[in-house]
Amino acid sequence: MTWTRTDLLGIEGLEPGEITELFDTAANMKEISSREIKKVPVLRGKTVINIFFESSTRTRISFEIAEKRLSADSVNFSASGSSLSKGESLIDTARNLEAMSPDIVVVRHSCPGVPHMLANRLDCPVINAGDGAHEHPTQALLDAFTIRERMGRLEGVCVGIFGDVAHSRVARSDMLALSKMGARVIIGGPPTLMPLEAHSLGVEVVGRLEEMLPEVDVLIMLRLQLERQKQALIPSAREYAVMYGLNPARLKLAREGVIVMHPGPINRGVEISPEVADGPCSLILDQVANGVAVRMALLYLIAGAAAKARAGEGAPRIWREGDAATTPRAARKRRREEERGG
Repeated sequence: MTWTRTDLLGIEGLEPGEITELFDTAANMKEISSREIKKVPVLRGKTVINIFFESSTRTRISFEIAEKRLSADSVNFSASGSSLSKGESLIDTARNLEAMSPDIVVVRHSCPGVPHMLANRLDCPVINAGDGAHEHPTQALLDAFTIRERMGRLEGVCVGIFGDVAHSRVARSDMLALSKMGARVIIGGPPTLMPLEAHSLGVEVVGRLEEMLPEVDVLIMLRLQLERQKQALIPSAREYAVMYGLNPARLKLAREGVIVMHPGPINRGVEISPEVADGPCSLILDQVANGVAVRMALLYLIAGAAAKARAGEGAPRIWREGDAATTPRAARKRRREEERGG
């Protein structure tokens, strides 16, 4: 199929064919990173603004490298020291940035739904780089791509996700992406760190890592999201490590050939021991490398879809349900005019 999306706000709306197209494109993009000159001119003349309201290392730098390897002009926006600290609203900040004619905006925010709100009001494409405890779609895509790369497929692969599932946007996006691609998904963690609706998420649920390990081909460990927890949900990090951490002794319960993943940052000695994180079954650094390739592919496909939509080619995605004649750009323009008129 041909990619037509001009935003990536979450996994839920993606079709399996779109995910496969993205993965195939990422496989081609990955080769660029092995060249002596790691740059191609496909986005030359395009400007991408990275708006990160939350601390980030892997995601922010991964997007920056992806943009530069596609020859795009990359601009990084920092909330500290900006007009936001003077009382300017997020929407006004975004509109001022849009007035400078960026081609794509990448946004991360601690509040769920901020990327969706910006996509409703901006003409340029918006990519969600993580919104609160809601979703982290590009992390889920690179996780699934890494599994497909190693296993050769996703359909029928059993993937376990263990840890602080309740506060993890990665877990939510991983569950959606992997289930769409035909994987069997099992989630688990301490009862206080599991979502109340866990049994209604369409995945299997266990309480102990020992129950999960004999079943899974892939194990994704999650860190404790202490910055999002509103109360003490575990006695201590040390007790968590003893009762729920992945260490060499527990890893012996797993199937032969199991692979271990982690979205980062790693709390060594808490959810995962250094011996496992750095061991032969770990694909943690492969995830980081594949993050650049997946984000290169996403930027390339979204920029292409936006160019086609502006030229009236192809079939841009429908903005409002039941309104087949409305493109995202036209809907946003009309909404702004209605707001100003009101």
